[in-house]
Amino acid sequence: MNNPIKIAVDAMGGEDSPNKIINGIKLHNSKSNQIFYNIFGDRDLIQPIINKVELSSDNYQIIHTKNYIKDEDSPLSAAKKGKDTSMWLSIESLKNNESDAIISAGNTGALFVIAKLNLKMIEKIDKPALSALWPNKNGMNIVLDLGANVECNEKNLFDFSVMGAALHKSLFEKEESKVALLNIGSEEIKGNNIIKNAYQMLTDHKNSIFKFEGYIEGNQIMDGNVNVIVTDGFTGNVALKTAEGTAKFITTNLRKTLTENIFTKISLIFSYFSLKKFKDKLDPSKYNGAIFLGLNGPVVKSHGGIDSKGFYHSIDLCYKIVKGNLMSQIKKNLNHSKGDV
Repeated sequence: MNNPIKIAVDAMGGEDSPNKIINGIKLHNSKSNQIFYNIFGDRDLIQPIINKVELSSDNYQIIHTKNYIKDEDSPLSAAKKGKDTSMWLSIESLKNNESDAIISAGNTGALFVIAKLNLKMIEKIDKPALSALWPNKNGMNIVLDLGANVECNEKNLFDFSVMGAALHKSLFEKEESKVALLNIGSEEIKGNNIIKNAYQMLTDHKNSIFKFEGYIEGNQIMDGNVNVIVTDGFTGNVALKTAEGTAKFITTNLRKTLTENIFTKISLIFSYFSLKKFKDKLDPSKYNGAIFLGLNGPVVKSHGGIDSKGFYHSIDLCYKIVKGNLMSQIKKNLNHSKGDV
């Protein structure tokens, strides 16, 4: 491999780890060998799985530790466990420039606290934001914040807009970044003072980096008219969980309806490929991977309960944001915005 992207992997976080982690790595490696994996965790558990899936030794190294963060650990207790856990060591490798990004399916709160302790915040960014991909009619949205901050002020929302646009550009270089604030209405008079002030800051912000499109309501998120949607973490998390539940409700009931009798089963045969395409669009594993924006390095959180296929998609997200120069794009956007905050 010539100049491979190096990804630090916490192999011990989440359900069914390290099995799903290694299988996800193998799945991605079978499609692209442009990544070298720094795998952190218990060698005695990891190596037999690697041997089974026949991952080439040219593509990885194991950094051994038997210690790991448990899902039930509080962020504070996780940080106190010290510097020899798989999560801490993987983040430290990013801090020391031994890796280009870090991914973990472990405890979200612990990941955030340990990452913030090690990497620190980007200068002039007060709060990080948890961002993720969300499908729309025309492609993909970047939505943030999805739960890192229950409360935000107008500067935070402005910063999230700038960083969200940078993430969008790093993933979709040829598309124009169109930013909108999630609100209870599209009129300028709607919303609380914080969101109104953020609206004014973004309206006054003249730049060629992204286009501000004003407010967007919850029922317009998937319309595809914008591609970066900004909100506080409380609202964003509620919106995300509502969307996930709605998607699950639709696919479950559609499957039930189409298999309830001989006539619906026959109709299923004729519409199989269209329904498969519809199901794939709503498959949450395809959008697995949330990015902490605002830290001095790319940190990706994979869902703890996802399978190896879902972990593959989060690895792919790591690869794309590094290849798309996410950190440079964020700093470029922030430099264009210095006079506005």
